[in-house]
Amino acid sequence: MTEHQKRRRFRMIFTWVTILAMVGLAYVLREQIVETIRNLGKVNAYVLLLLIPLHVLSYFSQGKLYQSIFRVLGERFRTKSMYRLTLELNFINNVFPSGGVSGFSYLPLRMRDEKVSTGKATLVQLMRFVMIFISFQILLFIGVFMLAVQGEVNNLTILAASMLTTLLLVGTALIAYVIGNKSRIKSFFTFLTKAINALIHVLRPKHPETINISRAQNSFVELHENYMQIRRNLPQLKRPTLYALSFCLAEILSIYVVYIAFGELVNPGAIILAYAIANFAGIISVLPGGIGIYEALMTAVLVAAGVPASLSLPVTIMYRVLNMSIALPQGGWLYYRALHGKPAKLHG
Repeated sequence: MTEHQKRRRFRMIFTWVTILAMVGLAYVLREQIVETIRNLGKVNAYVLLLLIPLHVLSYFSQGKLYQSIFRVLGERFRTKSMYRLTLELNFINNVFPSGGVSGFSYLPLRMRDEKVSTGKATLVQLMRFVMIFISFQILLFIGVFMLAVQGEVNNLTILAASMLTTLLLVGTALIAYVIGNKSRIKSFFTFLTKAINALIHVLRPKHPETINISRAQNSFVELHENYMQIRRNLPQLKRPTLYALSFCLAEILSIYVVYIAFGELVNPGAIILAYAIANFAGIISVLPGGIGIYEALMTAVLVAAGVPASLSLPVTIMYRVLNMSIALPQGGWLYYRALHGKPAKLHG
């Protein structure tokens, strides 16, 4: 089999896996979709149209976030290209059951045609998470303060906010500790690669080393070197942090718009807290897009913050379904073109 035939076969397999994943996602969401259709007659549809510009702002901010981090590492990409790329990544992260981290494998693959190394692409994706974590912490402080002003902070709310802030801080510090030293990053990720190979070997007995250890170690060393380059240019991270904050605000405003469409005004602090906790939990979920866990946690936190479940549950469901309905078709089409067509060059 020629190299061209292998790539064609791989793309075909990946396409069918994607289609099956989308069918699975639609099946899992079937009750939420029906519930959303029922509630559409009860809300102000004109207010819901505000979700479209907020959607554009959200993905524009994410695109600028990627663009600015790449720029620190010496890579220049067009804003339009990064906007399209974020839609692709959103599609991948929502359709495949990987806790929202499929982008870590897809971004290096997508950047291969742009001559961007795996280590650099992986670091950019990692820094994107870190920037959003930092934004979460800023918004969490604001959210708890807004709840406190109205006297709606209870012990459960404080505990949830404190736990999430602690996890974000500790997680960020651990990442920096591991990748900040060449020997540590090499040892840690070599161990992780061997563990993954051992797991794959159970399913594929004839392939004891699916992931080449030597090649992986070179990527780890490069990841460390790129990280050190970012550390030497810390002032340049102000702009990525602002874009991450803009992205989070656009997402929170999108949820608030659905509440307005229902004719209700709630404390924005409750939405900020619920959004942060639900998204963090979605990272560790094995279901596509964190379905089930996301809605349950967001509703539980909103109820704890004083928003009735009879309101918070339908709002959360409608937000999720409409958000996916707007973004996933665009991302799916762009992803298909990137996989089967000749994707447009991203460098500008």
